[in-house]
Amino acid sequence: MKTENDLNSDHIKGLVWRLAVPSMLAQFVSVLYSIVDRMYIGNIPNIGEVALAGVGICGPVVTLISSVAFLVGAGGSPLMSIRLGEKNQRAARQILANCFLLLLFFSLFITAVSFLLKDRLLVWFGAGKTVFPYADQYLSIYLTGTVFALFSTGLNPFIVCQGYARTAMKSVVFGAVSNIILDPVFIFVFGMGVRGAAIATVISQMISCIYVLRFLFGTTLPIQITFQGYDLEVVKRILALGLSPFLIIAFDNVLIISLNTVIMHYGREGNGEKLLTCMTIVQSFMLMVTMPLGGITTGTQTILGFNLGAGRPERIRQAERYIASLAVGFTTVMFILAHTVPQFFVHIFTRDQSYVDLTVSGIKVYTMGIIPLALQYVIVDGFTGLGAAKAAISLSMFRKTIFLIGAVTLPAWFGVNYIFYTEPISDFISVTVSMMVFTTLFGRIINNRAKVIDV
Repeated sequence: MKTENDLNSDHIKGLVWRLAVPSMLAQFVSVLYSIVDRMYIGNIPNIGEVALAGVGICGPVVTLISSVAFLVGAGGSPLMSIRLGEKNQRAARQILANCFLLLLFFSLFITAVSFLLKDRLLVWFGAGKTVFPYADQYLSIYLTGTVFALFSTGLNPFIVCQGYARTAMKSVVFGAVSNIILDPVFIFVFGMGVRGAAIATVISQMISCIYVLRFLFGTTLPIQITFQGYDLEVVKRILALGLSPFLIIAFDNVLIISLNTVIMHYGREGNGEKLLTCMTIVQSFMLMVTMPLGGITTGTQTILGFNLGAGRPERIRQAERYIASLAVGFTTVMFILAHTVPQFFVHIFTRDQSYVDLTVSGIKVYTMGIIPLALQYVIVDGFTGLGAAKAAISLSMFRKTIFLIGAVTLPAWFGVNYIFYTEPISDFISVTVSMMVFTTLFGRIINNRAKVIDV
């Protein structure tokens, strides 16, 4: 099969666009998994708003499962790109084989542990008596599809890093379109409510998983999945590099849990559940920003890793400039939409005017810092793509820590409605620090390959 993109010789600007845009679109479409579920659930007669809060409680568990997929996929694919740049196909094939085994192990382990702790997790994450039944219904079914979620998400980067960004996008699109079609059928036609939304999601993830596995087991790819070359040292390097994106997403769980807990504590009965529903919708909009933004920055990591392995620092510099321009352009568009027409997005979930007013205000505040946030993603994911795990982890954890401090202090000092300001505060502060670190380390990393892979 002829590759879609030649990482060795294609012009950098064209490569960035051809890898970033499909990855961005794939992540944008993947947001529909959660948004479509929430949209239909929010419109279930009589129970919509409460059921939506219940599904929002499940968010941390769903995110945690995704974070494990990124631990393997985002840890192995940059290493594989570097080996491909070095023309070392044997090592690249070994990395993919070990990643496949890791994903299989994690999927079985997470499924077993999650079912054992499910009820406790939901209570810890803020599920009160009113929303618990809906959260339990959704999560119980969603967990049965863990293996599909991990394989489809965790293996997709290995398609991108071999130059097949459009193929990787198709796997996500097929799953998302299936979810859009199946959701109303199971929720309304079969009258299954929240359970129906979860069933539709699991089936859709299975479709994506089958597509990814068929492609990576095919004989026409340069690097296919094999069942040999297992090596504990390789596993350690994969997990060490993947630790940064894993911690970024896993720590998001801590932030979401903290937000939910703070909201329920300071909002009290009634108002807390209302604010929790609004925050769920705000976070759904934010996913439309951060997921495609992450698609741009992670989808182009293979350019950085390949050229690092090939010893071509100037192509890395060019790539980073184009990636930053594309990322800032995207977040600028989303900023304009967030501050001009957010009500159209909110109306997808609810028509209750009191909910609409609070959520629109929340979106405008929450997205104040998304334009500079683009540079945070470029820097952190850029360091990850270059194998500089320590720098990536440090910067991402700094931003999350600022967010957590804001989530705890702002509602206590100013009132629970000020919880929305935690996001822009952390965005502006973290970007300032990340730019300083990037200016100091980037040139040193790409000009001294021997010290790059600190894993």
